[in-house]
Amino acid sequence: MPSSVLVAHGTTNGSTAEIAEAVAKVLRKDGLSVDVLPARSVASVASYEAVVVGGGLYAGRWHKDARRFVRHHRLALAGRPLWMFSSGPLDPSATERDIPPVPGVKRAMIRLGAREHITFGGCLEEGTKGWIAGGILRNGKGGDFRDFPRIEEWARHIADELAGEKG
Repeated sequence: MPSSVLVAHGTTNGSTAEIAEAVAKVLRKDGLSVDVLPARSVASVASYEAVVVGGGLYAGRWHKDARRFVRHHRLALAGRPLWMFSSGPLDPSATERDIPPVPGVKRAMIRLGAREHITFGGCLEEGTKGWIAGGILRNGKGGDFRDFPRIEEWARHIADELAGEKG
């Protein structure tokens, strides 16, 4: 069973980082050593046996830090167990049905042999950065649509897969 896992994230206002922390918390409960880091700050993935990477969705694209992370570390990621997640819909749709990865994430999944991708609801609340975010909030479209029980269930699935590889 891989004992060291990196959970890297690309986020603008911290919502995706909170999802990454929730994933890490579950993995740690299963005895794994987990680092949660902003994707832009990861110099190497060499010391990790498995990787989870997530990015917020903005205008149909993964956060630039998540995109750069998978591009920069592509050779090392292709040789490790890898899971990906996106966060973004500002409605309950991600809890109601499976939302496939956006095209750029789908291409990265195929290139890197990622095991799985999941889309979680996003969070946009007062105080977030950006004029687009401000416009969304002014139009009454904000809110917190993250489903933490679903996030934890997905993380348990990852822990179970990693435990199965121990044997």
